[in-house]
Amino acid sequence: MRAVIMDAPRQVTVADREDPQIIEPTDAVIRVTAACICGSDLWPYRGAEEADHLLMGHEYVGIVEEVGAAVRTVKPGDFVVGSFVISCGECEICTAGFPSRCVHAEFVHGGIGTQAERARIPYADGTLVATPGQPEEDLIPSLLAASDVLGTGWYAAVAAEAGPGKTVAVVGDGAVGLMGVLAAQQLGAERIVISSRHADRQALAREFGATDIITERGDAAAEKVRELTDGLGAHSTIEAVGTQESMMQALRSTRPGGNMGFVGVQHGVEIPGGELFFSQVQVLGGPAPVRRFLPDLIQRIWDRRINPGRVFDLTLPLEQAAEGYRAMDQRTATKVLLTL
Repeated sequence: MRAVIMDAPRQVTVADREDPQIIEPTDAVIRVTAACICGSDLWPYRGAEEADHLLMGHEYVGIVEEVGAAVRTVKPGDFVVGSFVISCGECEICTAGFPSRCVHAEFVHGGIGTQAERARIPYADGTLVATPGQPEEDLIPSLLAASDVLGTGWYAAVAAEAGPGKTVAVVGDGAVGLMGVLAAQQLGAERIVISSRHADRQALAREFGATDIITERGDAAAEKVRELTDGLGAHSTIEAVGTQESMMQALRSTRPGGNMGFVGVQHGVEIPGGELFFSQVQVLGGPAPVRRFLPDLIQRIWDRRINPGRVFDLTLPLEQAAEGYRAMDQRTATKVLLTL
């Protein structure tokens, strides 16, 4: 089969790999029908993480081709959406609502890689969710978004306790930040402020429910959020970047007693203990437990209540994956969908 491999930073190839096979009775093999490039894929692309013949891709939808003897919730022919983290669905961590930290957790990129024609998904019952039927073609981008970026933005909004009567500040206007806006709107937030300097992303943020756009960053952005909230700060803040500046901006944008949900993959972040202590901000984040939210998100998409697939602004065939990586690296695309 054909698959995307990152041989080294900025060196992306599409090469032949062996077709996956059932190994454990809890496995499923799926034929991937759509995949995409994630903002987190840019960390190894830019050399911030190791990239040595790395199997790429962790966002995926597809059709089940084969299942192991122990699989009960999906069957051949089902159209499925999968989480970007493998999870058993049965351990105490999973049942507590944090399947991304399952005792059997495995990130899909690296060892599996779903920017590929097929994939073996371990612990299929705990990782995959079947859609109510075969989706119409125009729903596939939105279902694909649920695999990670929508679920991650949703988790950030839930962790930040976005809801009715709340002002939500969003730090980061990439795909996850935009999905955080959509999630906050769906959860009933009264006001949603996003920091963005890109006209196209600002327009999409408005479409998803943003009420205020600010162009400031860092401390200037935090000050602007306080100005918009009578000097208090946001009730809920979503951090969707993962840098020192974005984390401090998010913390300083949040009022005492407020909540910050952080989902940007952390790189070189150090929060001063004294500032965190006196902020009295409640903080929750990390790898999103997407599997926990998938049934609800799939139903919202199926019912056409939300259209997160709008976040994809460039579609390319799998064979042109390298072009997609360049586009996202150069910020000429927000998020790239790969067709198979």
